[in-house]
Amino acid sequence: MNKKVMLGCGGLLAIVVLIAVILAVTGIGYYNSMVKMEQEVISGWSQVENVYQRRLDLIPNLVETVKGYAKHEASTLEAVVEARAKAGGMVNISREALENPETLKKFNEVQGNLGSALQRLMVVQEQYPDLKANQNFMDLQSQLEGTENRIAVERRNYNTKAQDYNTYIKTFPKNLLAGSFGFKEKAYFEAQEGAEKAPQVKF
Repeated sequence: MNKKVMLGCGGLLAIVVLIAVILAVTGIGYYNSMVKMEQEVISGWSQVENVYQRRLDLIPNLVETVKGYAKHEASTLEAVVEARAKAGGMVNISREALENPETLKKFNEVQGNLGSALQRLMVVQEQYPDLKANQNFMDLQSQLEGTENRIAVERRNYNTKAQDYNTYIKTFPKNLLAGSFGFKEKAYFEAQEGAEKAPQVKF
């Protein structure tokens, strides 16, 4: 084999190796970015779970406080307790469920039902002036209002992180790697019917 052919083969091999190294480094960079962004989505979801759990934790104290003043509102109190029980079973859902829009929709509906039951409970207080003046009730009201605001903020943050992640894994050439490594699109929170009116917690 003459020297020119050997040098040509060596140069070609060097170019192929260089291209392979560049592709590998680029692929590793894309993969690491997908992992990082997916972890941000999971972290965002954890914050959503935290604020919904906070709301669940406030409800027993709220129900007990109202019960002391509004003994004739048993059906309203029972509706809140029942809605809380259903919502409690759906606060911590699996990470895989974030890839299923139907699961997230069901989660949203259950939490929405709890919000509706709480709104009905809050209307009750209008009939009980002593309850409205109760310091414990006022403190719970303030905490519940703050929690409802946090829920809205954390849901928005989660959606933003999910959108960034989904956009990243769907763009070429990352979409080729995403499918190979099992990165799947995350579901979004969607507004429920009537969500254009912000929930009001009035005491």
